[in-house]
Amino acid sequence: MGLPPPRSPRIVLGVSGGIAAYKAAEVLRRLTERGAEARVAMTRGAREFVAPLTFATLSGREVFLEVFGAGSGPSVEHVELAGWADLLLVAPATAHTMAKFANGLADDFLSTYFLCHRGPVLLAPAMETA
Repeated sequence: MGLPPPRSPRIVLGVSGGIAAYKAAEVLRRLTERGAEARVAMTRGAREFVAPLTFATLSGREVFLEVFGAGSGPSVEHVELAGWADLLLVAPATAHTMAKFANGLADDFLSTYFLCHRGPVLLAPAMETA
């Protein structure tokens, strides 16, 4: 009667807008290669650089895009996801997204999810250095 085997780490990968968004696909691929379960949340800006289909294909799961789904009422997927995830990794994290996090602004799925997330948050800033 031993302990149950440890489960895979559960990571929400947040992808914010910027040219570095294409690198998030490689981050996702490496996370899943190492056995992590990953879900992806994209900002509107990120979708200007990489299609959600890329992340859906790599993760094998639906990509979170908007707070309000196609249904008749508000979605609570961000709350359910907060109970599932161990880590929020935002890569790339734009200055805009980090400012929203710092000020508690929630106008998209990623920033709304951030307010619900209960575990550690890892930000990988990516912006013009000048």
